[in-house]
Amino acid sequence: MAFNQTRPYFYAFYIAKTLTAMVSEGAMMCLSLAYVADKVPEGRRAAAFGVFSGVCTAGFVGGTIAARFLSVSSTFQVATLASVAAAVYLRAFVQETDRGASLLREEEASRLLFPPSSSPEEASPRLPPLRKAPSLLEMATLLTSSSTFTRAAVVTFFHGLGETGLQTALLYFLKAQFHYTKNQYANLLLIIGITGSFSQLTVMPLLAPKLGEQKLLVVALTGSCVHGFLYSIAWSFWVPYLAASCVILSILVGPCIRSIVSKKVGPSEQGMVQGCITGISSTASVISPLVFTPLTAWFLSETAPFNFRGFSLACAGFATLVALTMSINMRPAEVQPDTR
Repeated sequence: MAFNQTRPYFYAFYIAKTLTAMVSEGAMMCLSLAYVADKVPEGRRAAAFGVFSGVCTAGFVGGTIAARFLSVSSTFQVATLASVAAAVYLRAFVQETDRGASLLREEEASRLLFPPSSSPEEASPRLPPLRKAPSLLEMATLLTSSSTFTRAAVVTFFHGLGETGLQTALLYFLKAQFHYTKNQYANLLLIIGITGSFSQLTVMPLLAPKLGEQKLLVVALTGSCVHGFLYSIAWSFWVPYLAASCVILSILVGPCIRSIVSKKVGPSEQGMVQGCITGISSTASVISPLVFTPLTAWFLSETAPFNFRGFSLACAGFATLVALTMSINMRPAEVQPDTR
């Protein structure tokens, strides 16, 4: 697409993008989080995950702003150069980890000084190092090995269902209800991106050590529920901009869940458990449009059973409410004191 935007090139791009996304799109996030987990002690991992996610969101904001000022062909060229630069930087400067061996030694030393007091059921499962790709049965066993894992999987699914449903229905709702243009919608996304980046880079590192991931997850899911319900009852064109401010809390859901599950496994399983969470979220993202797209079209049409044009957005809020209910009794893993 950086070379030519004709139809044959578009189809070639679409096929190549689909094939590469199947291999790398979700794996990039999982491997990056596993890398962070290998480098950061458990006590500081929640803040590190938040900062990492904030940098990713900041990249989204920067790309969105750049696309507003570049031509179509220049946008693809700049995006290609940025991807090449990232690959070159990774190869030249990012060193392979020791799979958390140094952190594991420090953890064992700290356990001698601070013996953990956790129940047998909630003890962190330490699976043997995997020498091959894990099977679906192994991943299912991992997710059901602890109530924390099981609840994290349920929370991830319903939160993904609600968030993707909100994104699916919001543009159609705003256009039908308030005649939003594509520029207004782009501005709304820009506000969400800037707010989310600020929250992950500043709020998460401040609150995670004080509240803990579980309490912060409850707060973040509460903000996500308010986010969806406020969109559904929007009575004026400025209300969606107010609802977008709730992203300062709702954006923290992902880092909190990933930090909780990261502390429940050993160094060799970090990539696998992050992949499980990403897979569950992706499954919800596939199911959500199949449900919310026809629901949105139905309640925006003249044949709606009752007059509530934002009903699909409210349903997305209820899906997040289910996730909030499941998160209340989730128990985070015991964290060993950071002796460094």
